[in-house]
Amino acid sequence: MITATGLELRAGTRILLADTTLRLHAGDRVGLVGRNGAGKTTTLRVLAGEGQPYAGSITATGPVGYLPQDPREGDLDVIAKDRVLSARGLDRMLSDLEKVQIQMAELSGGQLEAATARYGRLEERFSTLGGYAAEAEAARICSNLGLPDRVLAQPMRTLSGGQRRRVELARILFGASTENGESGTMLLLDEPTNHLDHDSIVWLRDYLRLFTGGVVIISHDVDLLAAVVNKVWFLDAVRGELDAYNMSWSRYLEARATDEQRRRRERANAEKKASALMQQAAKLGAKATKAAAAHQMVRRAEKLVSSLDDVRVADRVAKIRFPAPAPCGRTPLTAQNLSKAYGSLEVFAGVDLAIDKGSRVVILGFNGAGKTTLLKLIGGLEKPDTGEVTPGHGLRLGYFAQEHDTIDPDRTVWENTRSASPDTGAQELRNLLGAFMFKGEQLDQPAGTLSGGEKTRLALAGLVSSAANVLLLDEPTNNLDPASREQVLDALRRYEGAVVLVTHDPGAVQALAPERVILLPDGTEDHWSAEYQELIELA
Repeated sequence: MITATGLELRAGTRILLADTTLRLHAGDRVGLVGRNGAGKTTTLRVLAGEGQPYAGSITATGPVGYLPQDPREGDLDVIAKDRVLSARGLDRMLSDLEKVQIQMAELSGGQLEAATARYGRLEERFSTLGGYAAEAEAARICSNLGLPDRVLAQPMRTLSGGQRRRVELARILFGASTENGESGTMLLLDEPTNHLDHDSIVWLRDYLRLFTGGVVIISHDVDLLAAVVNKVWFLDAVRGELDAYNMSWSRYLEARATDEQRRRRERANAEKKASALMQQAAKLGAKATKAAAAHQMVRRAEKLVSSLDDVRVADRVAKIRFPAPAPCGRTPLTAQNLSKAYGSLEVFAGVDLAIDKGSRVVILGFNGAGKTTLLKLIGGLEKPDTGEVTPGHGLRLGYFAQEHDTIDPDRTVWENTRSASPDTGAQELRNLLGAFMFKGEQLDQPAGTLSGGEKTRLALAGLVSSAANVLLLDEPTNNLDPASREQVLDALRRYEGAVVLVTHDPGAVQALAPERVILLPDGTEDHWSAEYQELIELA
């Protein structure tokens, strides 16, 4: 169980949550919802013990598995399979067993007997932890999350951000599983479906729906919330309060709408009564003999209004519009014979492409095929093993990284945007950031403290200010609420420059209306057709 008492969370001087008590029990499957920037990620991080509250206390009885939005760095030299097995200490046990086996082959006599006895003790402990059946269980979880054996055999540093995140999710789920299905683990999952294909998302829904421990999920995947949650915590950014609903997702949506209507009615009635009291007080105040009564009416009117909850206004969304791209030649970007390998693992080879002015291209391939890697090569963030990328006349690149690699977490919102557009005037830059819902003290907030949705908005603001004529977009709709996602898709539809897109979002592909597709790992180029649209979720 996790218990939070007197919890207060802040972002600078802004109160995200005030004097709140929360309890997560085994069997609770909670959807933590609220608009981008309301403090969902901060709340989850504090509940996981990885952040400190401004006030209050957090206690946890039993293990806690926490999946942050950004992949954990950790030891990048560890093998991915060992990272998963480490959730139960099996990685060390297997390593010790292998070492003793090697020793036994080289020993004899009394030394062999001692080594054999040690091997027996280690094997007994290994069996207690689940043994080879647990190892097979870990393999099943990894397979269901789209992690094949060839990926699990690689060091973590060679994996993409999405692959590392899936390894971390597999590790958390493996650590929470037990042989009989009972678990006291509390799972805190921040956007767990990011980087998962359709089959993996369906499997995860079933896993969480049957999980017997406690779960808190932040997700913009409405289908996931509808299938899994039996409670909802709504974090209201207007009031700085958390409303708890002990019901399913569909019933929550109805109850939430009813609550908002009730608050509006109460506010309207109170304002009407307060207005009448103020008018009456104004009449009485003109008479000296009734000044005290008038003063009482004013205080009553003020108290009546101040005692009510603020009415939740419609959530603001970023006003995303890509400006006219800078002039460029007919083919602003070409690449020949690109290949990339990590050690003995070849990701892809022999990729050629030509990005014409205003063209629209989708890079398609299954997880691990090298889609993000190819974008990084094109964008100059990594160097190819063979081949070269050649900029054409007037090329101005804009790159959106799915893991927000282009954002410096130690610099402020203002500093990040200023570095992305050094030639933009200060007031123009403030206006731009305001359109992306960054203003006031938020401009001085370190980018590393932003939520995933806020980082996405900040990265997009940098793209907008760049006047790029070729956009490289890697999962640009991840972490966005539905309203902000629609703004991004609308901006894609209207953009006049060239776009190279990697996404699992079918809506993003429809908005782009691509002309061509590049299939990885083969590097084959083809004209876009409806049959490729069906592969987007599967890839």
